Amino acid sequence: MYIDNENFDKWMERLSKKLTEIGHDLKSLINTDNVLDENDKLLDNQDLAFLLKVSYRTLQRYRASGKLPYFTISHKTYYKASDIRAFVQENADCKTYERFKKENQLDKQTEAK
Repeated sequence: MYIDNENFDKWMERLSKKLTEIGHDLKSLINTDNVLDENDKLLDNQDLAFLLKVSYRTLQRYRASGKLPYFTISHKTYYKASDIRAFVQENADCKTYERFKKENQLDKQTEAK
């Protein structure tokens, strides 16, 4: 199939316009900074399991017991960062919490409030 320059230019313009639209849609989906304030950043199961160094099953037990607040969107579980901080403060001993604060730089986040 042969495409002449005129048809190619039109095709490229349509493609560029469509990619721009998709880019704007993705930015609106990804950019939660404008929707949520600093304390309400969202973490999913994978993020939180990595952060707390626990398994997905442990997170499920915390949710089932009511210790860890969560919500779901399209069958995916999310946690607010402020809820996670409160959970860690309530359930960790002093030394563990101090280490957690230091590793995750929570002092800087608290001062920024």
